[in-house]
Amino acid sequence: MATHSDAHAHGEHEHATVATYGKIALVLTIITICEVSAYYIPAWETSSIYVPSMLSMSALKFFLVVAYYMHLKYDHKLFKALFSGPLAVASLTLIGLLFLFSKLVIRLGLLT
Repeated sequence: MATHSDAHAHGEHEHATVATYGKIALVLTIITICEVSAYYIPAWETSSIYVPSMLSMSALKFFLVVAYYMHLKYDHKLFKALFSGPLAVASLTLIGLLFLFSKLVIRLGLLT
């Protein structure tokens, strides 16, 4: 009978259980319901928190899917770094471009 340490010695990793996948699916469903309902609530859609809240919920869903369904949570640290490093650079670049172009839009008077 193999023990927990024997499994790691032979390169096997423990993975999430079916119950964990069910919980993650439930959380993803709830977040999706919130996103869809936000679109249909005019007060939320026209508020200043609409875009940040939608981006936050989408980011949370992305990280849950990557961590559990793509098994990144259980992968070797090298694979996590190879995925997370370029993702961080791309995210920071996109955020920088958003700030850069939002300032340009404000200066040109295109923002109403």
